[in-house]
Amino acid sequence: MTAPVSNTPYGIIYDAYHDAGLLGLGEEPNSEQLTEGMRRLCDVINLWQTQGLKLFLLVDQEITLTAGKQTYTMGLAGDIVMAKPSRVLQAYVLITSGLVKRPLVPLSWDEWMRLSQVSGNNGAISSYFVNKQSALLEVSFWNTPDVEEATNTAHVLLQVQVDNPINLEADMMFPAEWRIALRWGLADDLSTGQPEAIMTRCAQ
Repeated sequence: MTAPVSNTPYGIIYDAYHDAGLLGLGEEPNSEQLTEGMRRLCDVINLWQTQGLKLFLLVDQEITLTAGKQTYTMGLAGDIVMAKPSRVLQAYVLITSGLVKRPLVPLSWDEWMRLSQVSGNNGAISSYFVNKQSALLEVSFWNTPDVEEATNTAHVLLQVQVDNPINLEADMMFPAEWRIALRWGLADDLSTGQPEAIMTRCAQ
């Protein structure tokens, strides 16, 4: 019998099936159970991310500035090609000459709408505004960068969704401390129809 590696989808699925009472001591999940377990594990991960649990990663994304260009998009069809980020948490401008960071102030929809002039006032960036679209995330800077500012780079701290696992034997992209939560979350999902004692243990 092959011992499952701990922090892999296979290891989590293996333990979850045992926790849910669907496999006995020494038994291994078959291919159908592994397929179902992987699908359900992805469902648990995707659901928990919508509920505020920190099943995500933070990325400092560099944006190459262009003089006169105010808005930059991120997504599969964006200026920066990537999976659409969930959120922008912070932003700063990195001044290339001295590698000094200039923090930027986030603008709400109300503050953005109340700006008397959002274009034609090129200069140093002081603020940023995030507009979430269905397929893209737009970041607009105020002021619009001028030629001098375009020699610097903007940086946004992104909250990005971890890619769903596709390889049973690959390490999960989550820290190891999330393994037990994912294991019991999956066991709770799998235990439907099992005896009450097992369902209660998995739910707790």
